[in-house]
Amino acid sequence: LVRTDENDFFVLEDNVRTPSGVSYMLENRDVMMRLFPDLLSAHQVRPVDHYPSSLRDTLCSVAPPNMSAGQPTVVLLTPGIYNSAYYEHTFLADQMGVELVEGPDLFVSENKVFMRTTEGPKRVDIIYRRIDDAFLDPLVFRPDSQLGVPGLIDAYRAGNVTLANAVGTGIADDKMIYTFVPDMIRFYLGEEPLLNNVPTRWCGRNDDCRYVLEHLDELVVKEVRGSGGYGMLVGPASTKAEVADFRARVKAAPDKYIAQPTLALSACPTFVESGIAPRHIDLRPFVLSGREVRMAPGGLTRVALKAGSLVVNSSQGGGTKDTWVLEAEA
Repeated sequence: LVRTDENDFFVLEDNVRTPSGVSYMLENRDVMMRLFPDLLSAHQVRPVDHYPSSLRDTLCSVAPPNMSAGQPTVVLLTPGIYNSAYYEHTFLADQMGVELVEGPDLFVSENKVFMRTTEGPKRVDIIYRRIDDAFLDPLVFRPDSQLGVPGLIDAYRAGNVTLANAVGTGIADDKMIYTFVPDMIRFYLGEEPLLNNVPTRWCGRNDDCRYVLEHLDELVVKEVRGSGGYGMLVGPASTKAEVADFRARVKAAPDKYIAQPTLALSACPTFVESGIAPRHIDLRPFVLSGREVRMAPGGLTRVALKAGSLVVNSSQGGGTKDTWVLEAEA
């Protein structure tokens, strides 16, 4: 989410495939509690430390109907130590009290998933996966994947294991699909969106592409499958050479790009080398959707630490802030 005025909020993008960042929300709050415990209690800031237990409850609520006896077995499937979000994987597994596993730790037998343990195989009911679809099962997707579990998708199709988030949800992360979300809400729900999208032009439409090419130096242009702040152009902050390079890219493959106006993002006082200074921010809220929908009473505020920058991604040098939601007044 981004804020451009006192009462104007926009949805900037969706992250539903393998969303990350919640561990930083929790760690930010932990640091603030250590440094300013009286400040948080005085302002009745709602706690966020229950998020891992809420995540586990949500995962258990969507266990397969024919799960193993007793409590469902949940595991967190990670690509391993070389993944940039590995810290978060270990943190969440520890906080939820579930096993952190890699592909070789699991195997499929008779369309059921099992975990290798020192006491023998143990059936797995729910996999909180932090691996992209393409690497989940070498028998179905990329045959060269060493990260997934052969036969996993057959077990999933048979209804013997739950994958969260589900295979295919990443289509909602596509920035071209994003342009149609308000229409989807109207069509499927018969409602108007409560939060607006940022006005977006998809270069796959001839009229939109023509406009974008004529106003490239005024717009923010993004690859529809890009992430992490890569593959994008911030027109007003770019050189003529960078604009010309992007113009050639858009002309070569227009359907792979979207463009948005350069928004005046809200700013927040931030401690930087020069002292306290305004820096642009956005907010990543976290929603858990199982048998019921829950929203964490906080979120990850991402900060563009470079003066004037609109790029808040941590991979591009961005930072984070603790985010407060106050208790409602009696």
